[in-house]
Amino acid sequence: LKMSWFWIYLPLHLLTATSLCHSIKAPTTSSQQSFKTNLFSFYHSLILADGKETTIHLLKDIPKRYYFVLEEGRVLAPFSITVTPCDVPIEWSILVYKSPPGKATPGDHDTQEISKSQKASSMVSTIFNYKGNSVETYMGMSSHSALYLLEFLSTERDTHITVYLTTDTTSGHLYPELPMDPRIDVIAIGHTTVTLAWKHSPSVLQHRESIQYCLLVNEKHNYKSLCAAETAIRSSGMKLPPTLALSLSPYLLEPQQVMILSNSELSIINKVSSGEVRQVCMGTKNTYTVPNLSPSTQYYFDVFIVNLLTNASAAYTGTFARTLEEPEPKVTELKDGKVIHVVLDGKKQKLYSLQYQARHKKIHFTFQLCQGQIRVHIARNGRTVASENLSGLRYFSLKGKPLDTYLVQLRSTEESNSSVKVQASPHFHKPLFPLLPESLKIKSFSKLRTCRSVTIAWLGTQEESKYCVYRKRIEEDQIWRELQSADRCSGPESRHKSEKVLCKYFYDLNLQRAVTTETIKGLEAGTLYLFDVYLFGPSGIPVRYHSKVVKTRKKC
Repeated sequence: LKMSWFWIYLPLHLLTATSLCHSIKAPTTSSQQSFKTNLFSFYHSLILADGKETTIHLLKDIPKRYYFVLEEGRVLAPFSITVTPCDVPIEWSILVYKSPPGKATPGDHDTQEISKSQKASSMVSTIFNYKGNSVETYMGMSSHSALYLLEFLSTERDTHITVYLTTDTTSGHLYPELPMDPRIDVIAIGHTTVTLAWKHSPSVLQHRESIQYCLLVNEKHNYKSLCAAETAIRSSGMKLPPTLALSLSPYLLEPQQVMILSNSELSIINKVSSGEVRQVCMGTKNTYTVPNLSPSTQYYFDVFIVNLLTNASAAYTGTFARTLEEPEPKVTELKDGKVIHVVLDGKKQKLYSLQYQARHKKIHFTFQLCQGQIRVHIARNGRTVASENLSGLRYFSLKGKPLDTYLVQLRSTEESNSSVKVQASPHFHKPLFPLLPESLKIKSFSKLRTCRSVTIAWLGTQEESKYCVYRKRIEEDQIWRELQSADRCSGPESRHKSEKVLCKYFYDLNLQRAVTTETIKGLEAGTLYLFDVYLFGPSGIPVRYHSKVVKTRKKC
């Protein structure tokens, strides 16, 4: 058997159709009408190419027809048709039109009419039909000259499909082969990982350089073909490169996509409305551990074997798995008056939990932000009483009942590490931190700057306290790092002795006059200096003012 072009066979078909129309009278039965309808379909169809995957676009409720012709060449020869729906379920069928037999033998007029009707209906027959969204392949065998009609229909909405016809089943396959067992096995499940394994495709052993496995991970459902997965991602409101196998190029990425290259594995993460859709191509490895998943979440996994040369693919049977629930965070007990220093990992974004059981009605929580950015959430007996981002030193005075249970949860709001000091105590407890001024900013006076000295000022309080001033010479490229990485909880003990300038006590009952100035001498001309002021209260725990960078004059 071989494929023949329509225009070669057109005279034969027209002649055949003409002779049929002359041999059959006006339709008197449904069979005759059905035959003429099918015959009409052949003349309004398109040729289906042999050995090539054809993309067909379908409009809702409008059938589309393609045909191909098989010429008698040998006794028996196979052919196959593979149809891949790329979205919604479709209906498709194969009809065959065989060459009509000879004229009916003379006889009774009624007998002749019945015989003609039976022969006409038997010339066009449906040999296959299917409805669904799975990839289906029909394998046929023909021993005579025949014309085949394929009819496709979408009743849900406009969609597209791919169709592959071949009459040469001996020289290889367009689609990569699936193993006898095409299931994906879930080997291990963790809180944020799932490990998968699958049987090797026979195509990998034969064409290792042009074949690779690609994995698709999503939170919605499994996909029965690669084009169905791509269509679903596009319908989510984002553009996707033509195929998974050929889309892994940085310049093809959309703004909603993130590409990750790690250990020769290329991943694309698509941010869509229904959650993340991850695409990972891992070469010919048949095991993979999916990282960075969310705890207690169900994920669907599909593996596709992709031919990089033809861009054709075959889908393994998809699977799904639910990651384990995140273990309850460890809760640390807060004791009256005791200070706890908490360091939070910004990359893991985990909550740090502290619990405190009140012995009095009034409770005083104190937070001193040391580094980074932190959000605090306080709940009393399961109900939220405070939630905000911390800045500097923050007090929460809460009123409840004895034996109330307070849960304090802390979380870093940036990727870098953050740290904070926490204290809980009855309201009348001796304060841990000193009384603070309205502002912790240090001011410098530009007009009082000289080549050898700088004058700074800061606010004090109504309580007599100790203030210590430190200076540090820095370079231009160190300013940002020094200001951003400064640990606001660290005291003078972390500073070099040579950086200490002076310590002094002062206060003023009138807050309007609670301001002090200091002129730091012995500096170098045209040089940048970082100045810090530490305030010490009755407990001896320091509070660090915001660092100030000042440059001495170059010429005087």
